Amino acid sequence: MGRYNYLLAIGGAAAIFAAVGSYTHDVPVSLFDDHVITRLIFGIIGVTALRQSGGPEVTGPQRWNIPFASFILAIELVTLAHAEGTRAWGFYAATLAFWLLAWRAVDVVLAEQAPRGRAKLLSDLAVPMIFGFTLIVLWEVLARGLQIPMVILPAPSAILGKLFTSLPILGADFLQTVQGILAGYVIGCGAGILVAILIDRVPFLQRGLLPLGNLVSALPIVGVAPIMVMWFGFDWQSKAAVVVIMTFFPQLVNTVAGLAAAGAMERDLMKTYAASYGQTLFALRLPSALPFIFNGLKINSTLALIGAIVAEFFGTPIVGMGFRINTEVGRMNIDMVWATIVVAALCGSLFYGILAFIEKRITFWHASYRQGA
Repeated sequence: MGRYNYLLAIGGAAAIFAAVGSYTHDVPVSLFDDHVITRLIFGIIGVTALRQSGGPEVTGPQRWNIPFASFILAIELVTLAHAEGTRAWGFYAATLAFWLLAWRAVDVVLAEQAPRGRAKLLSDLAVPMIFGFTLIVLWEVLARGLQIPMVILPAPSAILGKLFTSLPILGADFLQTVQGILAGYVIGCGAGILVAILIDRVPFLQRGLLPLGNLVSALPIVGVAPIMVMWFGFDWQSKAAVVVIMTFFPQLVNTVAGLAAAGAMERDLMKTYAASYGQTLFALRLPSALPFIFNGLKINSTLALIGAIVAEFFGTPIVGMGFRINTEVGRMNIDMVWATIVVAALCGSLFYGILAFIEKRITFWHASYRQGA
């Protein structure tokens, strides 16, 4: 019996235990209680998993039985988690069954070999989506089932509810913070690229500017942010200044490395054509440096978000994601804090995804993309 069959066997046994177990200590075990449909579903899932675990690897449409069963199990488990009372062993058996069957579902999706195009894109997205869905369900189930206090860890449903009821506030916070992020990001990354070209043109500057840039990048943000607030005021300009400091050096280092990545043979060829420095730069060295430049841009996309939010802790108008987190923590509104964190995470992921998409379209010729094609 392989590892995957062991997962199915243990998960199926756990589902069967959940079908006959008690879900709360306050209600006695009965197969004909209010959860009779839930028990029936758990039993069917358990028997199906045990049957598949005892034979060879299932192929054809039947291989999707376990992913579908995991989804149904998640719905029933979340419903149980919202019930009143202290959780009993049947509830935890169902949680274990869901975790193991979801693990097996990920393996099923990974085994799929999708063709190129849109189908391949969907198959590439399926695994992280299933994994993320599993984590959110487990978070919801354990937060509700263990009755964890809201101030320690709110359930995803509470965070989502707060997110939708506070959309106007969170939208204003988002726009305020994004102003500083975009302005600082463009200035910091643009300056890093230009200074890198200058360093490449004048090698003497590499010995002077790079150590200085390293020193600036090592400055603690909690020390720099208050100074920037005093210099540039409480509005988005001070947050942009912090973002510039955080993004300049990573972009500088990546661009310098990229400009040095062009091969000696290609550079010698440009010399035989009597190409000037500018012609060599735009025809050879900058295209060769594009993967490095995009690496710096992607790294800075998250650094800029973190820098702007942290800077808002030290002085801002009564709006902004950093201001909202700082204020709501003091009020013990932890669900609002988590809702703001979700908005920030979505913003950072979207920013990174856009850059990755642009990189793939521009640097499609690079070896890493040709090998993955």
